[in-house]
Amino acid sequence: PRAMMKTLSSGNCALSVPAKNSYRMVVLGASRVGKSSIVSRFLNGRFEDQYTPTIEDFHRKVYNIRGDMYQLDILDTSGNHPFPAMRRLSILTGDVFILVFSLDNRESFDEVKRLQKQILEVKSCLKNKTKEAAELPMVICGNKNDHGELCRQVPATEAELLVSGDENCAYFEVSAKKNTNVDEMFYVLFSMAKLPHEMSPALHRKISVQYGEAFHPRPFCMRRVKEMDAYGMVSPFARRPSVNSDLKYIKAKVLREGQARERDKCTIQ
Repeated sequence: PRAMMKTLSSGNCALSVPAKNSYRMVVLGASRVGKSSIVSRFLNGRFEDQYTPTIEDFHRKVYNIRGDMYQLDILDTSGNHPFPAMRRLSILTGDVFILVFSLDNRESFDEVKRLQKQILEVKSCLKNKTKEAAELPMVICGNKNDHGELCRQVPATEAELLVSGDENCAYFEVSAKKNTNVDEMFYVLFSMAKLPHEMSPALHRKISVQYGEAFHPRPFCMRRVKEMDAYGMVSPFARRPSVNSDLKYIKAKVLREGQARERDKCTIQ
């Protein structure tokens, strides 16, 4: 579960990230739509031509943005969803969502519609118990727009209907292969989530783990970090929190909010 401070190890530096600055991004969609390619573009700016089916990949990126530490965990899910309960848990613990379909595959768009409905239902159930704010930042992403109009099976107007009337949901047509609109998509997603726009791939300096001293909170390690600078670093040995940890996090969240409501009720009485 999320503690008050998260301590990460990066090279010779111990990184402490406030819980309020720790977020999880969940990427969902059918198989072979380019979920992992979009994640790869986000993390390292690369595109892999070879397709490897994803079971479930977990990544972590940490940021130093004007001296404040942020952590973004990225859950790249399987397109086959062999374990429905795991997908539900991924949704419950997610803070921001990217739903990916392929513009040349109608079935993958239908899957995104099902996923969007499931996310709204699952999160609505959690919100009813915790009284969380209603905002649910989500991007619907039509990938492979480099394939051309002749291959298109999903009209843009139809996809845009999924986000109409929801200021916390946006639609983008992208190409992970050509790196078209990918940075713009992340910029809008983070803006909707009220996260620093410097978390977008093009708006911070990318640092490898051997130069992790730029993230160290001690003054002598911060000398090279200008006040207005933003740095991002992929954590090389990040491990997905256990299912037990995720379940405890959700349970604690529900209990904490429930106790708060009981206190409020007693005060009113």
